[in-house]
Amino acid sequence: MKLGINLLCLGGHIDDSHMPQLERIADIGYDHVEVPVMHGTPEHYEQLGRRLADLGLGRAQTSIVPDPAANPLSDDPDVRQRGLAHLAWVQDCAEALGSQTVGGPFHAPIGAFTGQGPTEDELARGAEAHRTMAERAARHGYTLALEPLNRFETYFLNTSEQARAYADRVDHPAFGIMYDTFHSHIEEQDQHAAIRHLGGAMRVLHVSENDRGVVGRGQIDFAGILKTVRDTGYDGPIVVEAFGAGVPELAAATRVWRPLFPDVETLFRESHDTIRTLWEAAA
Repeated sequence: MKLGINLLCLGGHIDDSHMPQLERIADIGYDHVEVPVMHGTPEHYEQLGRRLADLGLGRAQTSIVPDPAANPLSDDPDVRQRGLAHLAWVQDCAEALGSQTVGGPFHAPIGAFTGQGPTEDELARGAEAHRTMAERAARHGYTLALEPLNRFETYFLNTSEQARAYADRVDHPAFGIMYDTFHSHIEEQDQHAAIRHLGGAMRVLHVSENDRGVVGRGQIDFAGILKTVRDTGYDGPIVVEAFGAGVPELAAATRVWRPLFPDVETLFRESHDTIRTLWEAAA
């Protein structure tokens, strides 16, 4: 198991001003970080990747589709082409960063709804786009992990059942699913059954508390979840995800308007120690 932390707890764009916190993450004992890629250039992420490597931290990436005018699911050819160009930029940045995984909801704009669930045409267009991404990822040696979100953030993928069916539709070994305990706390009747159903399609596990705060302080049964995850044979990346007091790139969609943890030191240390301890106990 590689334990990481998603850097959205620090902000939506990571640069040299965050180096003290990144050094602390490395000192505490995290194996890698998940870098939010919302904007910027591949050159910026290449430089950041070198700084993270110097700290001994592996790199992963999380990305979104930020704009309904660049939606890869759209039936409008111009909108869809802008969406595909955005996904290509996501991979440009991932390769510059040296990412081992690219995760997140890079399927549809967060907070944009059509008034119904995904259509067959949308599923087909999404699978085509993600299969193209997976072919490129395989050539460069990294894995995609698409993230279902709760129904208040997207209509496209919400449950493990939908996600597993979609992964089967994409049907590429470099493509899989990111399972997030926060979203599943809302959408699943039984997280253990959801994890077992997802099975080998899981590529990244996001451990995120029900209030998006410090892991272990809320309602989610992480001890039981990690035991179920281990029982499936999963031994891949586990990533702590908590949000700060409003990341501008996500605040409107995620409704994070208040501090969700007392300070980053508490978040880093408590979450690290809790997950390390529970993972070992689940063996």
